[in-house]
Amino acid sequence: MSMEVIQLGLLMDLPILAALLIAFVGKPKNAYKIALITSLITVLPMLGLLASFDWSHGDQYQFAWSLSWLPDLGLNLSIGVDSVAMLLIALSVLLGPIVVLASKRAIIENRKMYYAWLMVLQAAMVGVFASRDLLLFYIFFEFTLLPMFILIRVFGSTNRVAASMKFFLYTFTGSMMTLAGMVYVVYFVSTQTGVWTLDIATLTHHAGAMSLTEQTWVLAALLAGFAVKVPLFPFHTWLPLAHTEAPTAGSVILAGVLLKLGTYGIYRFAIPLAPNAFYEYAPAIAVLAIIGIIYAGLICWVQTDIKKLVAYSSVSHLGFCVLGLAALNVSGFSGSILYMLSHGLSTGGLFLMIGFMYERYHTRDMRQVAGLASKMPVWATFMVFFAMASVGLPGLNGFPSEVLCLISAFQSDAAWSAAGEPGAWGSTLGPWFAVFAGTGMVIAAMYLLYMVGKICFGPLVEPKDHGHHGDPIPKDLTAREITSLVPLTAGCLFFGLQPTILLDAIEKPVNATVNLVEHSVESMNASNEQTDFNIIAEGANP
Repeated sequence: MSMEVIQLGLLMDLPILAALLIAFVGKPKNAYKIALITSLITVLPMLGLLASFDWSHGDQYQFAWSLSWLPDLGLNLSIGVDSVAMLLIALSVLLGPIVVLASKRAIIENRKMYYAWLMVLQAAMVGVFASRDLLLFYIFFEFTLLPMFILIRVFGSTNRVAASMKFFLYTFTGSMMTLAGMVYVVYFVSTQTGVWTLDIATLTHHAGAMSLTEQTWVLAALLAGFAVKVPLFPFHTWLPLAHTEAPTAGSVILAGVLLKLGTYGIYRFAIPLAPNAFYEYAPAIAVLAIIGIIYAGLICWVQTDIKKLVAYSSVSHLGFCVLGLAALNVSGFSGSILYMLSHGLSTGGLFLMIGFMYERYHTRDMRQVAGLASKMPVWATFMVFFAMASVGLPGLNGFPSEVLCLISAFQSDAAWSAAGEPGAWGSTLGPWFAVFAGTGMVIAAMYLLYMVGKICFGPLVEPKDHGHHGDPIPKDLTAREITSLVPLTAGCLFFGLQPTILLDAIEKPVNATVNLVEHSVESMNASNEQTDFNIIAEGANP
């Protein structure tokens, strides 16, 4: 077993060990320290993996390891990462110490339970992206549900019970349908190869042989779970309530990583396992994404709760991510993956800022809080920065990802037509998709700039009873809070100014996925042409 494999395993093992230590050994007052130290230590093997990864072969699974469990049933526990999974794991590990730091003052009761489940969630998120085996992926995918459910249910706001139940029912129901689709793919591949296997690469290689009807049903089942996770319109209604009621750390993780499980699932499974069906229904999926972009943006426009506004903005922003995937071209996949990363930085930062404000004023209502720049200039500076990153200001991380997603939709029709494919509904996107999606950027600028102008500038407005049990409000951001924001700020700047570093890193896997779809569609068209020719020939020679 190589050192890199050990390091990859530590990313999952260390948080689990910390959770056990906190739950059964540590004292409540030490739970925060154990969680913080563990999350910081976990960064070290992450840096080692980033340095050891061969980015020139990013389409290949690296640091691979497998344990045979029930070989007759094709059940193996296999881990490994390509460049896309590597970057998403890095984002998950980066957010670990940030959310722990941000929770110190917000969580004062049941600390052992809170930090233990936070560590479990950290391990589960890494496991999702590190899985090379369908069984292991699904175990981790489902296991992210329980820690987040508890964080919302126990540590959320006044309506936390309803929020946690809605979150659980939506995601669990969708995941069951996704499981059914995955099981069918495994069964189909077994009929083709004579061997039961859950290896993701093997399933991807053979799944394209399914008929269009079979792929359509598989795609519907997979999207039932992944579209809820994104969330894609109209499966989005659980998200604003969950975001609003969750503690700050829960909102940051939810926006930063958990929503990406849906878009990652579409990229990793829905497209490769049902390429022909995804190609046929890409316009319909893109339409749902655009509806979500515009609809959620308009809802943001009338919100008075700042946290709910940012929650609905995630629905709008992730619509761009799905639009890029629906374009089925290199720029679309690249923009979508870039959006997964950039959204985690900027929106995670916004939720942190709202959480820090809530700790001081115990309200998120813009009608009760305004003009905070005069009282908290450092807080206002970070708030404006993350809002600009979320808007897509050139030079910050949101700009290249949004532009790539729009360009991909605009060029999708021309790209497929040049490849000999018809540029018609049921086949590709086109300029009008980009035009309608582009209105979402204008709407986003309006509601985000209005929010910033309202709460940061103008006359100072504070709620009358804003102390915490009579305690005075702390002055501006503390050193601890600034420390938690600096990595996100640096990431927004770096990826906004140097997006080519990320684009080069994901170039190989993106090209491989595009080639897979193109090959599958060409084979389907060739088969259809042969069938039509046979029918014509039979008609001419009765």
